[in-house]
Amino acid sequence: QLQLVESGGGLVQPGGSLRLSCAASGFTLDYFAIGWFRQVPGKEREGVSCISGSGGSTKTAGSVKGRFTISRDNAKNTVYLQMNSLKPEDTAVYYCAADRLLFRLCVLSSSEYDYWGQGTQVTVSS
Repeated sequence: QLQLVESGGGLVQPGGSLRLSCAASGFTLDYFAIGWFRQVPGKEREGVSCISGSGGSTKTAGSVKGRFTISRDNAKNTVYLQMNSLKPEDTAVYYCAADRLLFRLCVLSSSEYDYWGQGTQVTVSS
């Protein structure tokens, strides 16, 4: 069974850091594009960052550019989202998703992705 599991969320003060992990089971992430998305109640899911299947291309939303970094470790079958300088407006449920067709590039459109994790809560508050 194909499964993605996010971890690393939690409560952090403004200006703090968290590293989210997206681990795959039942398949290898090697050739999948991976995206990180976030959602708050009452709002649409927002694309945060993505990395191509090759790992050679990434995209980052303007709202987090310079603060969030996506990376992948195929040996560990895991993709990471390093989040620095966190702000209260970063509070959301964060999801990772996998797309089996994108290899050389990735997109921040949630409709493109085939497999989704259950999400991990990130709360930025003093």
